[in-house]
Amino acid sequence: ACLAGSRRLEAAEIVDGKINPLRALRVLCIMLLYPGATAAEAPARQHTSRPIVTGTSVLGIKYKDGVMLAADTLASYGSLAMFKDVTRIARTGSYTLVGASGELSDYHALLDKLKGLAQANANCDDGFEHGPAEIYSYLRAVLYQRRNKFDPLWNSLVVGGFKDGAPFLGSVDLRGTAYEDDVIATGYGSHLALPIMRAKWTPDLDEGEARALLEDCLRVLFYRDCRALDTVVLSKATATGTLVSDPYKLETDWTSASFVAPKAGGDGDGGW
Repeated sequence: ACLAGSRRLEAAEIVDGKINPLRALRVLCIMLLYPGATAAEAPARQHTSRPIVTGTSVLGIKYKDGVMLAADTLASYGSLAMFKDVTRIARTGSYTLVGASGELSDYHALLDKLKGLAQANANCDDGFEHGPAEIYSYLRAVLYQRRNKFDPLWNSLVVGGFKDGAPFLGSVDLRGTAYEDDVIATGYGSHLALPIMRAKWTPDLDEGEARALLEDCLRVLFYRDCRALDTVVLSKATATGTLVSDPYKLETDWTSASFVAPKAGGDGDGGW
């Protein structure tokens, strides 16, 4: 009776003189959550602007033989370091790697889309497979389309791969902004790791040097980023295919002078 007499009920909620229960429930929820608002006046869906389980930086670098990506394995529930064994870099076909910062559920939704794309290729049975540049363009379009719907996928992606004798490395953010570069970092890594990579990168880096550089950057992020972890995953794309490593721990060193002999003096760093 309360709903039937309410001026908030629109024609769509009443069919043949009877109240549609599901639509009426929607109106009731709007009345409770937004007093004084009609269904048309209620705020648009906003949960995508509030990421819940998130990952931090992903790093990417080109080297002499291909492309290498790196990320830690922490997924934080808000500020709580809850999930410590999450791999945020995935193989997409034979040529491409995709890593993601941001909301993990949105990243998994994107991976599902890429699996559908790969299945469509397999159904054609003509031997064609999308390369990294094409996957990059597809993800840019998907993220830009979702941004235009004001329902973004809350991720910053790094796309790396190797096809036709050439390495590829690009980044796409939640607004669909995309660019290619020789070194890329997302999240806090764009502030702390990217300057290190730019200073030390050369086109003729071998695989060992590229790995050492990425590990140095991940170590800095573990020291400085409260959402980072010392367990990491490395991946590479070369002429022989793509590979994602098992998680492993970085070697870290906390033996600074202030920790060994703590004091609060003007000649130290001010720490206790």
